[in-house]
Amino acid sequence: MAAAAPAPFTSPLAESLAPELLERFDRYVRVGTQSDRDGSATPSSARQFDLGRVLVDDLLALGIDDARLDEHGFVYATVPATIAPADGPVPVIGLIAHMDTSPDAPGDGVEPIVHRAYDGGRLELPRGGTVLDPDEIVELRDHVGHDLVTSSGDTLLGADDKAGVAAILTAVAHLLANPELPRPTLRLAFTPDEEIGTGVRSFDVEGFGALCAYTVDGSEIGELQDETFSATEGIVTIEGHEVHPGFATGKLVNAARLAAEVVAALPADLTPERTSGRDGFIHVYEVQGGASHAVVRTILRDFDDELLAAHGEVLRRTVDEVMAREPRARATVEITAQYPNMRTYVDAFPQVTDAAALAIRAEGLEPLRTSIRGGTDGSQLSAMGLPTPNLFTGGHEFHSVREWASVQEMAAAAATLVRLAEVWTTPEFRGATRG
Repeated sequence: MAAAAPAPFTSPLAESLAPELLERFDRYVRVGTQSDRDGSATPSSARQFDLGRVLVDDLLALGIDDARLDEHGFVYATVPATIAPADGPVPVIGLIAHMDTSPDAPGDGVEPIVHRAYDGGRLELPRGGTVLDPDEIVELRDHVGHDLVTSSGDTLLGADDKAGVAAILTAVAHLLANPELPRPTLRLAFTPDEEIGTGVRSFDVEGFGALCAYTVDGSEIGELQDETFSATEGIVTIEGHEVHPGFATGKLVNAARLAAEVVAALPADLTPERTSGRDGFIHVYEVQGGASHAVVRTILRDFDDELLAAHGEVLRRTVDEVMAREPRARATVEITAQYPNMRTYVDAFPQVTDAAALAIRAEGLEPLRTSIRGGTDGSQLSAMGLPTPNLFTGGHEFHSVREWASVQEMAAAAATLVRLAEVWTTPEFRGATRG
């Protein structure tokens, strides 16, 4: 295949930021930070402190003297404004990214590989037999000429969300190196346990003190997302009766088989692989156990709260129907809230998305307004009183060993943050208040 011409950057600013961004991204993804669904503390895994310490050191090196890592694994820091209070209010705006990576794929020992000027063909990674094939991953076809970053094939990459972490640090470094650029007060936060939906519950919203914030945790270039799924988790626990299989006739009640029946009986058209757009789903993400005891773990998602509640009833009804065929077994279904749709909270403060749209356009892009078939820290933060929509990072195929990111798009994300800082110093926005 003929060599591809290098893809252009979205702006000279993005091109100038790319080398530093790639250096930071390369360092950050090498630090293992997987969260642990079974962890009882925040953070759920001690390894997340490792990246937190790296980020504090990087922030201190930039001259940000209040950078700190708290006992819950949050990194907080403040970038002072360059605009004067005498000229009007000085808004405080938050930039947020999460440090943890998904427990859904191996995350230790990440070795990033940069594929310069991608030629549009299959990327055969050196480990695990992993292949990125544009016939299957159609987004690759739009990235010919881009500098793509992948893992070595046996781990995830960690672009979710270390691309966001690197974009924020790179933008902040540029702003601090160029004090003539107008900026409001920026509050930074790097959070733990986003992937399991628990970390942000310990976020100090009052202490953060921001008018609004942005998570930098999206994917496709230009994304501006102000709506997420509402989410619950459904845990089905089945108790059987174990007997030696040689003497099991009429006695054994196999919890593992009942769990399999529950999974098989859930509606096939209500799964992530059969739904799209604004359709919700029930996703079985883990089945554990044996003959005496089994657990089926599910997540339930929908943009509509009433439909989300209906999915919970489908799960309960399915379990009841299966268990009715084996009255000697016992089952419980526990459904717990995880995060809400952010839309209502963000809509109440439209300036937060208006400013982001202007920044994206200033970078030469058209805002891509999409709803997230998932959640971000912004889902909970918005409900906690901090309107927090989501911006793009340039990462793709999250939560898998096929994860990849475009250097050009990550640089565009960092450049957009620089422009966002300026937008919040303009008369239209610096006087904005929330009711």
